[in-house]
Amino acid sequence: MALERISVSLDQDLVAQFEQFLQARGYRNRSEAIRDLIRDKLEAERTDQAADGHCIGTLSYVFNHHERELARRLTNAHHHHHHVAISTLHVHLDHDNCLEAVVVKGPTGQVREFADGIIAQAGVRHGHLSLIPVEVADERHSHGNAAPEHTHIKPQT
Repeated sequence: MALERISVSLDQDLVAQFEQFLQARGYRNRSEAIRDLIRDKLEAERTDQAADGHCIGTLSYVFNHHERELARRLTNAHHHHHHVAISTLHVHLDHDNCLEAVVVKGPTGQVREFADGIIAQAGVRHGHLSLIPVEVADERHSHGNAAPEHTHIKPQT
């Protein structure tokens, strides 16, 4: 891959904040951080524009498990969207609050609908959906034996 050198002008305050960001995140140089920031922004734009495409990602949220009927409503939402909610990690934070991280995949519109429904529940706080647009292909090929048809999910670049 060929690299192209570009020049960027920034005010001193922004450079100082960026240097703190580099140190906090452990970047070895500015170029690596700028590439990651550009990729993140382009990926977000692609995902926003590709509502009819497919994605993979994570939905994370904190909720108060004492909230009336909330645990039941969340479980029902997961079961209703079992084709989108692939796996869930449940963590007890304290006597009242839990964190759930859900691996999601599927048509972007359906994933967003599921996430919006979870985040909008009374008692759910700090909801965040992170998506990566993907290309989906059903394939049949051999991995050393007669493999059945299976799905390949390739992140878009």
